[in-house]
Amino acid sequence: MRSSGNILSLYDIFLMAGVAAASAVYSVMSGTFDLVGATAAVAGVVCVVLVAKGSIWNYVFGLVNVSLYAWISWKSGLYGDAALNALYYLPMQFVGWWQWRKRGAAVSRSASAAPDHDVRVSARRMTPLQRVLLLAGCAVLVVAGGLVLKSLGDPQPFKDSATTVLSIVAQALMSLAFMEQWALWILTNALSIVMWSVFAVQGEPHAGVMVIMWVFYLLNSVNGLRVWLKLSSSDNQ
Repeated sequence: MRSSGNILSLYDIFLMAGVAAASAVYSVMSGTFDLVGATAAVAGVVCVVLVAKGSIWNYVFGLVNVSLYAWISWKSGLYGDAALNALYYLPMQFVGWWQWRKRGAAVSRSASAAPDHDVRVSARRMTPLQRVLLLAGCAVLVVAGGLVLKSLGDPQPFKDSATTVLSIVAQALMSLAFMEQWALWILTNALSIVMWSVFAVQGEPHAGVMVIMWVFYLLNSVNGLRVWLKLSSSDNQ
């Protein structure tokens, strides 16, 4: 275990404030106020920022984000993403909290302390063989999932399948505190930006705010990879 103290950096604050500001600007420019989309975006970015820092408090904000995002995805016809969030991400918030507590993460001992004061999770890395098996398994599942979603009429079956499969695996790696989760999150976030951009062009409700959210997710994922490379290295020494 290690005490993180005040773990939020200026970059973290920029990400959290930035997604709120970007959502507000989008609302003004589009002439609509998307409360559901903005709430999902802000909660999601706060969640992933805390994940990158190894803070167990990410699961509190994750509950809000996945609940709202499941509803938004369902309305947009992204049934893979909707099922992913409602049937997998939601219960995994509780599993993740339990697993991180087992791996050394803990909430602050002080009841008055802020959520950014806690004990970080003990991170770890996969073996080379595990990484090869991970890549091969993901590739097979993405193709298979895309074919199934295409038969169900999904408007973007293989993108939806890729974001769904990679997110399932990345969430599992996150709960088990593996550093390799961040490579999958980076790819998932990039694909999600493309997918929601298509919907934004088509005028889909909430799509513009979702693009903003995924852009900030991507920025955080790159930073998360950097932080966890150091965290997993120091924890394994």
